[in-house]
Amino acid sequence: MLAVRNLCRPLSPVADPGEPGGYDPMIQRLIVSTFRLVANTFFRHIEIGGIENVPEKGPVIFAGNHPNALMDGWLLVAKCGRWPVFFLANAKLWNYRFLVPLLNATGAVPVYRREEHGENADNSDAFARLYELLESGECIGIFPEGVSHVESQLIKLKTGTARIALTVADRGRTSVPIIPVGLNYIERHRFRSQAYIHFGEPIEIDDQWLGRFRDDAKQAADDLTEHLGDVLRTLTVNAPDWRTFRITQTARRLYKPATAQLTPGQYVRLNRRFVTQYLRDRDEPEVVALTTDLENYQARLDLLGLKDYQLRKPVTPGVLFRKVLLRGLRMLILLPLAIPVAILHLPIGWTAAAVGTRFSYEEDDIATLKAFSSLLLLPLLYIVVAVAIGTLAGFWWGVLLLMLLPFSFFAAVRLIEAETGLLLSMVSVLRLAWLGREVEDLREVRADLVQRIRERVEKSADPNLERIFTSDDFKAS
Repeated sequence: MLAVRNLCRPLSPVADPGEPGGYDPMIQRLIVSTFRLVANTFFRHIEIGGIENVPEKGPVIFAGNHPNALMDGWLLVAKCGRWPVFFLANAKLWNYRFLVPLLNATGAVPVYRREEHGENADNSDAFARLYELLESGECIGIFPEGVSHVESQLIKLKTGTARIALTVADRGRTSVPIIPVGLNYIERHRFRSQAYIHFGEPIEIDDQWLGRFRDDAKQAADDLTEHLGDVLRTLTVNAPDWRTFRITQTARRLYKPATAQLTPGQYVRLNRRFVTQYLRDRDEPEVVALTTDLENYQARLDLLGLKDYQLRKPVTPGVLFRKVLLRGLRMLILLPLAIPVAILHLPIGWTAAAVGTRFSYEEDDIATLKAFSSLLLLPLLYIVVAVAIGTLAGFWWGVLLLMLLPFSFFAAVRLIEAETGLLLSMVSVLRLAWLGREVEDLREVRADLVQRIRERVEKSADPNLERIFTSDDFKAS
């Protein structure tokens, strides 16, 4: 078996970018720009918290949760404010020839996972490479969970991150802080959703940690890993199972005032509070009864194909007619602009969606496959269109079109997003009108649940916590 030491060579920032161990700064800049473009296009809004915790210079270990495959690394690189960031990568990726140039050019560090290679997994040279990177002032990115996953909570962390930080400090050449990174996705694989990336306070390897490491290296690494896990849980939403997560999500939606708009960061904090309080009180009779009613309410919504926000206010037939008419007119106005860009780009969108759903092994890699396939197919599409136009109308027309086509993609995203939103809202309005009495009954159930949830929150909420909503927000809803 090929050992890791055959993949890792001494770091040279400018030498042999096509070989493992070297990287090209120009390619790094291009990759960072590409990742930013992908992140800002795939997500409608990305909120960043705690960016002041990231030092402007010096070595850093970014340690994040891992819910969304390669998208996690892309988002971290795009928003951490530092470059380059060197990531650990599974050594089996070097078996895919089309990935090798990219992996080598970015200076990715290949490692063997013990779960896959057993006792033959020799990562001594990989760790030596990481020590060298950090001691030269570089940044590395690690996902201590080891694998991307779709669990409802943080899974057990590997000790590698702690061992790297402790060993570098023990070597005495530099000390490296661990920056915990909470990656939170509102809908992880949905195009034009929202994300919240939260950089926690640095975990410094001080004399106390160093002393514990020198006394008992394994125990110190275990303790530091446990501490890192505790911090990451404060930066992410964690529920023991998906049933708990769904119950608290439903309660959070009902609790939120209709007029209040949540940022991604507020969304994460509010969800975290609901999970924490629910786990504390779930055995109380009042909460048990409320849980049953919440599950029944959500089941009825799912059966009818409705969303909770559609029931917030009663809608008269006259209002329904005006909404359908106005939204239909807006769709017709945008249609002449949307059709040309849709004809050009929708095949790419359909292909990306098909690739994301059909070729993904787990739900966590759907977003990555969508983004990666689009990234590969769009340039090919533009080249084909430009060549065709250049052949028919002349070379320079083809060149001009090739320069302008990328801008049409952003226009397509905005226009198709607007058209889709209008279409979905029209369907929702018509469904509400069709269901009639069933909707009115659900509204009564909803009103009762809202009152009970808000009373429960007032009764059990920690008075020391900063309130996300004011009393005026609730009065207006």
